[in-house]
Amino acid sequence: MKPVDLYLLVRQSVFVEGRSRRETARLFGVARKTVDKMCAFSVPPGYRRKEPAARPKLDRFTGIIDQILANDPKMPVKQRHTAKRIFERLKAEHGFTGGYTIIKEYVAERRFRSKEMFVPLYHPPGHAQVDFGEALSVIGGVECKIHFFCMDLPHSDATFVKAYPAETTEAFLDGHVAAFDRFGGLPVSILYNNTTLAVAKILGDGKRKRTRAFTELQSHYLFTDRFGRPGKGNDKGKVEGLVGYARRNWMVPKPVAADFDALNAMLLARSLERHGDVLRGHHQTIGERLWPRPVPWANGIRHLPAAWRPAPCPSHPRRSVSPDPPVSPGTHKSRPRMDRRPWPRGPGRTAPRLRTLLALAARPDLPCADADQMVARQLGEVERKIADLVLLRQELRKMTNCCGEVVAECQIIGSIAAPHDS
Repeated sequence: MKPVDLYLLVRQSVFVEGRSRRETARLFGVARKTVDKMCAFSVPPGYRRKEPAARPKLDRFTGIIDQILANDPKMPVKQRHTAKRIFERLKAEHGFTGGYTIIKEYVAERRFRSKEMFVPLYHPPGHAQVDFGEALSVIGGVECKIHFFCMDLPHSDATFVKAYPAETTEAFLDGHVAAFDRFGGLPVSILYNNTTLAVAKILGDGKRKRTRAFTELQSHYLFTDRFGRPGKGNDKGKVEGLVGYARRNWMVPKPVAADFDALNAMLLARSLERHGDVLRGHHQTIGERLWPRPVPWANGIRHLPAAWRPAPCPSHPRRSVSPDPPVSPGTHKSRPRMDRRPWPRGPGRTAPRLRTLLALAARPDLPCADADQMVARQLGEVERKIADLVLLRQELRKMTNCCGEVVAECQIIGSIAAPHDS
């Protein structure tokens, strides 16, 4: 067997220095076939069988053993075959005359080959993952379900969590803007699940048709999007872990806050506190890995230009439901209505005005009277909406109290089915 040093010299001569294999064989005094072998293997391959070793007593039964092992995963874990049980069944049911050792070795080999293999995860710097989580909280003395936006930077384990009343497009966009401001920069790419807030449709070739709001956000900040496989949460395991961590550690017991601003201030404080932790396998804190010294941008986070910071995210009002098509005379179908009063508008259209108010914070030179006028107008709209909802609640209570015993006497169904005023 040739030494591995000779393998190195021969391979360098052929692949690096560009000599022909014939010239290399003459230079090192070896056969041409030896040069071919050294080019095919980087180290001496050792003895190689031309054919698998014959197993006369076992080969007739390998198919039976393979079938038993293939059926085992369908059975409870505690009722699966051991190598000893397979050996006993082969002797009793199939006339096997060999020994137990060859059965045990064959079963161990088959199970090793079918075992799922794992590759250690490596997260390059500059990439992020995003997801939403849910939890119960007490806001303003009322228990409600909150939806919290999570962004995780896997390379440094830096986190950002912000709570919202609902998982809406406005919350999705605002969460990105707030996270970018918190980290002081932009990731190169962000990994998502196939949320309808970002993906309008999954096309047949695996590509995604993005929503208009998400496309505008991406065009504004110029990051690359990536999407996990449908139904495969482990594709973005870091942010999935962050959702669980935040719920278990920061929301147990149920957080109590006067409003969402107070709740988010608490979440930000807990996140900053965690940035001082040193995680297993590292010798630096999360904050030090987020902004390493002396090269702060070695974390892959791109610089956020100062001109971008005050710019609010483009407004994206929620798409309203299209009205029903007109109904021909003589039919009993009509749009839902309650006592001839239109349904009150939801608060979704207020988000653009709120973003306009927030944008004034970047203009300290403007008079405060402008902001006061906008706030006053917005307060009037909110009060009108509350009044509409109070009237709607009163009508619903009155209908439920006056309901008949049969459907024909039910005033609720009659009011809903009655035609609208023109």
